[in-house]
Amino acid sequence: MTPTRVVAFGGGHGLSASLRALRHCVPGLDLDITAVVTVGDDGGSSGRLRAERGGLPPGDLRQALVALAGDHPATRRSAALFQHRFAAAGGGEAVDPPAGQAVGGRGAADPLAGHAVGNLLLHGLTELLGDPVVALDHAGAMLGAVGRVLPMSRQPVGIEARVRGADPERPDEVRTVRGQHQVAVTSGTVESLRLTPAAPAACAEAVAAVHAADWLIFGPGSWYTSVLPHLLVPGLADAIVSSPARRLVTLNLVAEKETLGLSLPDHLDTLGRYLPELKVDMVLADSKAVGDPVAVERAAESLGARLVLAPVAVTDGTPRHDPAALGAALVPVLGADR
Repeated sequence: MTPTRVVAFGGGHGLSASLRALRHCVPGLDLDITAVVTVGDDGGSSGRLRAERGGLPPGDLRQALVALAGDHPATRRSAALFQHRFAAAGGGEAVDPPAGQAVGGRGAADPLAGHAVGNLLLHGLTELLGDPVVALDHAGAMLGAVGRVLPMSRQPVGIEARVRGADPERPDEVRTVRGQHQVAVTSGTVESLRLTPAAPAACAEAVAAVHAADWLIFGPGSWYTSVLPHLLVPGLADAIVSSPARRLVTLNLVAEKETLGLSLPDHLDTLGRYLPELKVDMVLADSKAVGDPVAVERAAESLGARLVLAPVAVTDGTPRHDPAALGAALVPVLGADR
């Protein structure tokens, strides 16, 4: 039997949680996993590399690779190295500063401080090999990755939002907020989202993976800055709509700063707003975090989907998905009709 081909869309911690959950499915299912990652990050180490040297921001790509890293002790050590972040010279704390801000060591700028080793390695591999996809495949081999990581586009993108109340002193004013980091931390209400350039070229390998997939998975993750950007890349959006794959949306546990005031039904409504042709087969939500299941079920049905409830959060009360629990919930969904 051929493996079930799964494409997961997102970025950052949300996509990492989804990929780790898919790893937990593997004992019961034979999966061929591809991660398609946003390329709009402009904060911290990724933002500094992007601003100073160009190319794709590597941070979200790095996190996806590490989530798929193999279990051999040597590859686990390599994964730990990818995640290692340089402290400031002189023993300062290893922090990831805002874009463009250097961390000083003993009063002098320290160009390595705050950078993750994996970010530098991915950037170096791309310069050496001349293609970010080839670089990602090479890095995946170094980590013994059990899947493939691809960017949604070979060109970095900007994320812009029209936000109402970005200035607390002018709650009714709508202004443009530019940059993934600024959109993610805005205190206002996002009214619309766009990419710059408006129509970036989709990564051809990602489009091919979407067309060949059995399942497409969206979320969890930062809705405006990690999930929705994929729907704004014309070539990728066309592939998502025309793919014969079934589609699953995994909902977040709580609202993030960029989505404060956005209910879970609103999260689903935005998918249809930015890609009206999108049809979804399943919506997966945590049985406790779902709130009013009737409202979520109606929003799911508006996309053509069935709502599935399962306990997928960690048990310590923090708003994080438990990869093992999420994987257990995904097994009967992804294994249906196999």
